[in-house]
Amino acid sequence: MFLLSAGIDEAGRGPVIGPMVVAGVLLSREGARRLREIGVMDSKRLKAARREELLPMILEEADSYAMRVIEPRRIDEAVSKGALNLLEAEVMGEIIRELRPSCAIIDSPMRNCRRFAELVRGFLDFSVRIRAENYADAKYVQVAAASIVAKVERDRRIRELSELSGIELGSGYPHDMRTRAAVERILRGEAFPRDQVRWRWATIQGMRSRLMGREITDFLE
Repeated sequence: MFLLSAGIDEAGRGPVIGPMVVAGVLLSREGARRLREIGVMDSKRLKAARREELLPMILEEADSYAMRVIEPRRIDEAVSKGALNLLEAEVMGEIIRELRPSCAIIDSPMRNCRRFAELVRGFLDFSVRIRAENYADAKYVQVAAASIVAKVERDRRIRELSELSGIELGSGYPHDMRTRAAVERILRGEAFPRDQVRWRWATIQGMRSRLMGREITDFLE
């Protein structure tokens, strides 16, 4: 069995507002066992308050942890090149290089998990076993812990953006009606840090086109 394993996961890959956060948590076998006992699980299955409660416990049990914040502009650049998976692999590789685990367990964004593991390995400078799986955050407590670290950080940043702009952003995901209302306000020119919007996202482009169409129709009437 591996001495120290790192779980790696992201929060915020799909939103139209705000960054994506990638986190890695390095755990011993005993540390992983204790996190299971206190109820660490996939962040999506936990309420925000519980994630906040678990965060300091996770960091206390972790031998180490690492985090990267990928800003919307960098995400847009990757999307424009069809390279979002490659960007995520690069950032996960950075985290693995920092943590130096015996084994890295990754929540793969690609169906071809073996291919994603190879992408990550291309950014490493040492040999390490990589286990990339879909829904790894629901299977491995190491990845679940990383998902909580990433989610708490992203949620904090979205709250700060809401407070800074005075616009209720919701979750930042396109299915959230609060987010869609916020995007429409931003597109209409209300003050907001424009570098925090993912302009390449189809949702944003579609809303912009519809808004422009309505304004032209209103003008003609």
